[in-house]
Formats: sequence, C-alpha cells, structure tokens
Amino acid sequence: MNERQPNYRLAERTPDHIMVSIYDDPRHSMAITWRTSTDVPGGYVLFNADGCEPVRVDAVNKEFKSDINTSIIHFVRLSGLESGTRYYYTCGSDEERSDEFYFETQEDNLEKFSFICISDHQKDDDHYNPDYSALNAFLKGVLKEHPEVKFIYTAGDNTNNGQHEIQWNAMYEGMKGIIEYRPYMMTCGNHDNRGFEIYFPEEKNRYYAEPAEFFNTQHELSYPKNGPEGWQTENYSFDYGNAHFNVFGVNEPELVNEWAARDIDASDKTWKFGAYHFPIYYSGPNLSNDDGYPMMRECMEKLDVLFSGHEHNFSRSYPIKNEELFDRPSQGTVHYELANGNFNPPGTKTCDKIWHCSFYPDEEKVAAYALVEIDGKRAKFTSKLSDGRIIDECVIDKEKDEILPRRIAPVFGKGRTRTYYKGVDLGLAASEIPPVEKDGVWYIAAGTLVSVIGGDTKREKGKMTLEIYGRKAVYTEGSNVAVTDKGDIALGGEVFRGSCSQLFVPLDSFCRIFGMKWAYAKRNNFITIESSNESHPVPEQP
Repeated sequence: MNERQPNYRLAERTPDHIMVSIYDDPRHSMAITWRTSTDVPGGYVLFNADGCEPVRVDAVNKEFKSDINTSIIHFVRLSGLESGTRYYYTCGSDEERSDEFYFETQEDNLEKFSFICISDHQKDDDHYNPDYSALNAFLKGVLKEHPEVKFIYTAGDNTNNGQHEIQWNAMYEGMKGIIEYRPYMMTCGNHDNRGFEIYFPEEKNRYYAEPAEFFNTQHELSYPKNGPEGWQTENYSFDYGNAHFNVFGVNEPELVNEWAARDIDASDKTWKFGAYHFPIYYSGPNLSNDDGYPMMRECMEKLDVLFSGHEHNFSRSYPIKNEELFDRPSQGTVHYELANGNFNPPGTKTCDKIWHCSFYPDEEKVAAYALVEIDGKRAKFTSKLSDGRIIDECVIDKEKDEILPRRIAPVFGKGRTRTYYKGVDLGLAASEIPPVEKDGVWYIAAGTLVSVIGGDTKREKGKMTLEIYGRKAVYTEGSNVAVTDKGDIALGGEVFRGSCSQLFVPLDSFCRIFGMKWAYAKRNNFITIESSNESHPVPEQP
C-alpha cells in the first residue's frame, strides 16, 4: 500500500490564491480574487494610490465545493480607477489580512507595451504533491529580466488535473509573488477540465468536465463575463492597449465560434490575438486538429496570431487561411505554438511540418516562454528557453505588411503537386508519383500513402488491398467500386494505372473509406490529408 500522504494545501483563515486579473477596461478596473476557509465567509479589499486614503470594497463570496474540501472564493471587482496608476491593496477580513501588494492600471492611448505567454506549465511528476517551485523561480527570473511586462497570457494546461483541488492549490502556490502584481489571464486546457473518478492512490476512470467546473467556479468573477451563454469564464475576451485578446476553452467549438466571430468583428483594435489550447497546425506526427477545426475556422482566421500549446513543443506557421500558406501577415493567421512552460518532459515526438516556418522540438529539460512586444503596428515575438537560448524571434509589421525574418511559403510547380499526411511529406517513396487531377477529381497512389504511414499494402496483378486504422479496402484496376469490410463503395471514378505503374484511386472516396479528410491548397499546389485517429500504425510482422 502506498504510504505517501497527499499535500492538500487546504484553505486556511489567512487569504491565499491571491490573483489580479482583467475583467473590464484595464485603464479603470481590476479584479482581485483570493481564497479562505469557510471560517471566513466574507472579506473585503482595501486599496489606495500613493498619498490617498484607503478605500474599502466588499467581496462577492462564493462557496467552492471540491473533491477534497469546501472553501470560500472571494471576488472584488474594482472600478472607477485612474489610468496609468499604481494601486496598493490588501485583502481578507478584519482579523486575517494579506500582505500589501500592488497592481498598475493601463495608461491611456497605449500602443507600446509587452506581455508574456506560457503554456503547459502543469506538473505531472507527483500527483500527491505537485511541485511548482521551478516554475516560480523561472517566471520570477523572466519578470526580473522584463519588468515592463503588463500581464501573463496562458494557452492552457495551467494544472495537470483541474477537476482535483490538490492540483489548483499547488499551481497557485507556485504562482505566489507573481500573480498578485500582474494580471494572470488563463486559457482552459484539456488538463484543466480533466479529472478521475478515483484519484488516490492511483488515477482511475478519467473524464472531462463540460463545462470546466473547477476552472469556472474558482474564476467566475475574475475574468470578463462576455463569453457564450452557458460557457462563460472558460471563454472570454478582453482589451489591452491597441490589442484585443480572445480566450477559447476546449468545449462546444461551434458555439464558441459563433460568439468569437461576432466578438472579433466588433473590435476596432489594431491587433487581434487568440489563445486556444490545442494546436491547429500541430507538430506531433500522429495528432489531429478535429477538436477545433474546421468548427472554429471562421473566428480563428479573423486573428493575427493564435497562441496554442498541448504538445510541449515550439512552432510558428506561415500566415494561413483556408489551408493555404502565405507570406504576408494580412493574408492569414500565424499559428504560434508555445513550448513547454515548466521543465516538463516532451508531450509528443515531433517533426517539422509543411506549414511551419520555424520549429523547435523542446525535448530537453528546459522551460520556455514567449515575450510579445507591441509598438503601434509592429509586434516582436521572442520565444526563449530558461537557459537563455532564443528559440525563435520574429517581427510582424502591419504597416509594411511583412514578417521578418522573411520566410517564403512553398509553392510547387505545375504537374508537381505534393501529398502531405498530417503535414509531413511522403518523401522518396512518393517523389515520382504525384497526385493527378482528372475531370475535376483528384487521384492518388493510395498504396504508397498507406505504406508510408504504417498501414498494410498488398499488391497483386491489377489490384491492391489496403488496411489501416482497422479498416480494409480492395481496389481493382478499371473498377469504380472498392470492396471494403463494410460493403462495396462507389468511388466516383475508375482506378487506373499511373506513374511508376502504380494504381491511382479517387482521393475523396479513399478518405471517406478510411475515416480521413483532405484539402487542396491551390496557391501552394499541395494536398494535405488528415485523420482524427491518433494511433501509431505499425505493420504487423507475422
């Protein structure tokens, strides 16, 4: 029997989990959130600017029943503040008050400021006693180097199992001395709404909460209440300076898209940023983007930059719109995948993809952050490791409509269409057998594709049998029907013998049979094929 005792870090009478956050116009308002035990059912904030008398604002106090305890979350929403001003504050009750902290409101007409982005800073090394001390030291070092940073913007997985209070308690302890001073604007990742029916001594029966119960309850009044009805808190937007920020949760993508598309269109800010935990243009060899795409394509393609995480790797895409890769920022959205934020092991094995113009696998025991520096219509992005190495550095200049350093998106020649599976070129095996378009129908050498990605391909005279992801189909030269394990399926065109004497089959029906999807990037002249199946197919060796 496991004799270790969990470190619950339960609420006490003294305020903890103290956090400032943006809930409205950051020039004139700020939210302050903290926690106490149920022995302290109420509380208030005392705040003042230099030379002014303290002002008292009573808290909204809400009970939080977790899997291990009941505590009180206290929310104060300050308003009527002066812009560009430092305010000092304490929080708590008459008997139990916090130390004094401070926050600063945004200056008027602000077009020059910076913020940092982190993602996947959860700890999963010991679910009895998650230790965020390395994150604390790392972020304090970052902020010492960049004291001008206005707030922290995350792309999710702030905790490892967010439906268990022990995880949040550890994370908040790890953020002490940081988020009392700078707004902490969290995105809800899949780990943040993940739980287990049995947590101790071993995790059993994993589930995902919809909505993200513990995330939403603890931050109900910390963030703007402007998300889609029923899915607020895990979805919200806010402004800072000349930029608009959207935060997307991982639930109900269709509903979130409708809300976000309207929200982004309504903003007149120069910059439009978003954070969504799952990368749309990912770096893992076996991942998929079906969780958010194409359901959220409309809103995401209204953004200048979409920050993401999940894989614990870094990548930056060309500007992308409707699956096509471009060169100029006005032509599409840059997908910016933040690397591992807390010395975690790599989430997935990684590889460079057709859509990446910059890539780093982050499989070393280091942490990473991105510094974003806004200066009018110019924004500089620097992703840096905890040991000081710079992963990537680029500038997006809206006035000149350019991204530096220049990276020109690939465009392949006529008759040289490329095939990419999950963003990876099929390589030498497919170099002489490009896809073919006949009468508006695309055909591919499907046997080569299945072989390259780890399926079984059996070639016989005039026919081939393909098997992958638990599905099987037989194609015969000259036939417009595939014989599958689910019955005969019409192909929409005849199988023919093409380049290198390979059998070519209609792409669309091939994808339907094997549960895939495809898209043709006309500008770049390549085809991408995706599967929602995230297994690692390996041919069976008898």
